[in-house]
Amino acid sequence: MKKNELAYEFDPVLVALSKMDSKERIFEFMLDLLTEKEILEFSRRFEVAKMLDDGISYARIEKKTGMSSTTIARISKALNSENMGYRNALNIVSWI
Repeated sequence: MKKNELAYEFDPVLVALSKMDSKERIFEFMLDLLTEKEILEFSRRFEVAKMLDDGISYARIEKKTGMSSTTIARISKALNSENMGYRNALNIVSWI
């Protein structure tokens, strides 16, 4: 699926998220929308992005998170892509 087609399909979710006024409301929506496993997967991927940004090795990330080297490489590629999704999110969070 092309990026613009995917964005069109996902737009109602993005609108809902952008209009929610608290982390609690967003989390409640995520609990309804996603499985526990999916929420944990998203959290781990974001953790991997942070670790990569901090210069931590694939081997150490793999050991700490249980993520495969293939997934870590994919996150690394996305972290350095023109989309800037991970980069923008990491800048917003400025790690908790």
